[in-house]
Amino acid sequence: MEECFRWYGPEDPVSLRDVRHTGATGVVSALHHIYDGSAWPLEEIEKRNAIIQDAGMCWSVVESIPVHNSIKLGTKERSTYIGWYKDTMRNLAACGLDVVCYNFMPVVDWTRTELTHPLENGAFALRFDAVDFAAYDLFVLKRRNAEASYTSKDAVIAEARFNTFTPEKIKRIENNLIAGLPATERQYNRESFLQAVEEYDGVTPDDLHRNLAYFLGEIIPVAQELGLRMCVHPDDPSFSLYGLPRIVSTADDVRRILSAADDHANGLTFCTGSFGTREDNDLVAMVAEFAPRIHFAHLRNVQRERDGSFHEADHLTGSSDIVAVLYALLEEQKRRQAEGRADWQIPVRPDHGHLLADDIDKDETFPGYSLIGRLRGLAELRGAMHGIATAQRINTKERQA
Repeated sequence: MEECFRWYGPEDPVSLRDVRHTGATGVVSALHHIYDGSAWPLEEIEKRNAIIQDAGMCWSVVESIPVHNSIKLGTKERSTYIGWYKDTMRNLAACGLDVVCYNFMPVVDWTRTELTHPLENGAFALRFDAVDFAAYDLFVLKRRNAEASYTSKDAVIAEARFNTFTPEKIKRIENNLIAGLPATERQYNRESFLQAVEEYDGVTPDDLHRNLAYFLGEIIPVAQELGLRMCVHPDDPSFSLYGLPRIVSTADDVRRILSAADDHANGLTFCTGSFGTREDNDLVAMVAEFAPRIHFAHLRNVQRERDGSFHEADHLTGSSDIVAVLYALLEEQKRRQAEGRADWQIPVRPDHGHLLADDIDKDETFPGYSLIGRLRGLAELRGAMHGIATAQRINTKERQA
């Protein structure tokens, strides 16, 4: 697979020189300074592309073009923002970029309660603590009708946890939950966050899916014309937060989305960490089913806990069998090659690495996107891919003999 690394642009503490040192050849990036839903100017895309090419790499995947809230809500303003979205698609295609990742999560993007969860080896991981989250939602944020999102038992446990919160812990959790993590579209204070959540009062998962289907109906014909491959990213975590609808969480969700615009241009970003937050998601079976429409992969692992909490595990250990997922993806690549597909090679990147070694003492790192943890993840994934490829060659020779 094409080994890629996410880079947040010139403001990223991880430089393109660092990225090249990982052995990755592809860069996953976006114009994060233009995240208000307006069109990305051609000259800005060309500028970013030139920086990446001058560093000796290729801008392989655009992650992400933000989907404006009006599109998710289906308001009358969405036609303007969809028009700008199409303009961005045309400008990307003009620069030779053809894989575009996006998400359709309402209000919040990827969500964690803890950014420096200590591990046994002294490193730090991202963590979602379901009890801390419920305690914040119920007793700090005091979201209207929040109690409907929890069982009475969960609410009792959350209240007991809340009673242990110090002002410092409340501030830290709130900052992690609503102030904005890397690549998130919006940042909030408590008041503006509640207002944003209340915009979705009465919006059901079916409503949100209809708005996504409308969006796909508008952009997929443009993607077909331009030769772009759009790939929706799953919800992270893949279950409802703050009572908000989430519609890219399960295999059934993916089937519904792909059938809404049944074309190769309408595809999937297969994120093992996001889908892996649910025990009922069979990742290997999902790869086998959706393989022809997987245009991009995020490979990481999470360790699930009984209460719905989870933390980012090592890339090859945790609750999901990442090696089996790699095997299925590599089998799909072989099938594509046999078909003569130009897009046979699937771009893949390590995701949400641990905070390790010298990165721990650096003044600035982006949570989940420090250098060394992702470098380790990529090295582990690369080793697994080479091992699988070697085993496949040996098996082929033995069959031929």
